[in-house]
Amino acid sequence: MADSVQCVVVGAGVVGLAIARALALQGREVLVLEAEDAIGTQTSARSSEVIHAGLYYPAGSLKARLCVQGRAMLYDYCAQRGVPHRRCGKLVVATSEQQTDALQAVAERARANGVRGLQWLDGAAARRLEPVLACHAALLSPDTGIIDSHALMLALQADLEHAGGAVVLRTQVQAVARVAGALQVRTHDGTALDTRLLVNAAGLHAVDLARRIEGLSAAFVPRAFHAKGSYFSCAVRVPFSHLIYPLPEPAGLGVHLTLDLAGQARFGPDVQWVDDPGDLQVQAERALGFYGEVRRYWPGLPDGALLPGYAGMRPKISGPTEPAADFLIQGPREHGVPGLVNLFGIESPGLTSSLAIGQYVTDLPGVW
Repeated sequence: MADSVQCVVVGAGVVGLAIARALALQGREVLVLEAEDAIGTQTSARSSEVIHAGLYYPAGSLKARLCVQGRAMLYDYCAQRGVPHRRCGKLVVATSEQQTDALQAVAERARANGVRGLQWLDGAAARRLEPVLACHAALLSPDTGIIDSHALMLALQADLEHAGGAVVLRTQVQAVARVAGALQVRTHDGTALDTRLLVNAAGLHAVDLARRIEGLSAAFVPRAFHAKGSYFSCAVRVPFSHLIYPLPEPAGLGVHLTLDLAGQARFGPDVQWVDDPGDLQVQAERALGFYGEVRRYWPGLPDGALLPGYAGMRPKISGPTEPAADFLIQGPREHGVPGLVNLFGIESPGLTSSLAIGQYVTDLPGVW
């Protein structure tokens, strides 16, 4: 006979932990099942660690709504829980007059999303903030920031455990069956666990897991795509105090400059479509393309300064020739499987949106 637990969340990345915390704070019994031997070792450990303001996403989209809501929630949470972060601001730059209209479109979209406090700067005004910056115009986003993402996940885990929940590591979900009044989760070691609510927050593996859920129509399972992004560190001091972003590209936000809380700079990520989500090796030769991209806004980048850093993997549900997909969060009202919530395509701004996603999932109609 199977054991039972009220809620099972699959995946202990930042989004899975935020959802589990939200459920536990409602008084639910929650287990988080994580295949790896630590929390947050995949997508959550390989991001830019940026708190996004919500500039880029189509008005009314889940990405726009949850990013703007989540950003406010995240800053409040960091202050309350002592999670290291800094509201450093960022500049989105038009490096030529021809890019001005595209930058204006970013500003208009951001305002439609409810982003406040943006400042339009001409080149001279931008250089008063960042003297070595090369640009024709820039958009200052003062509410963009940086965060220690691992400290955030540890805080979320602590809240979950304080509320009576638990994270179970080294536990891979093999299949999910429908039983009377519940979903039965089977793990790699043969354990069977009945649950009233199963949340698939498996990130890069969410699509694969969904295919193993009995009774879930294939029509509700998107195709998975994997966009690798490489980052390079810099061997010289970088003379910037703000994050610097070029105009966004179809599959990402361009090769941008971010800073960590210790002041160390990194450039990236680029976009490289791959078949294997485990392909995380940084190819040193990709730096050749980075020099040209970075020198559009920092002409002073010295030859040989870029060093291979790390790579991340975006769990995409739209391909190279398609418009970027929105977050896809499906509850029973959509797919018809009682007690099941699937999250697909939770890429950037997933970190920023995590607390809002947790609230969104707990409020989904038809879950209870």
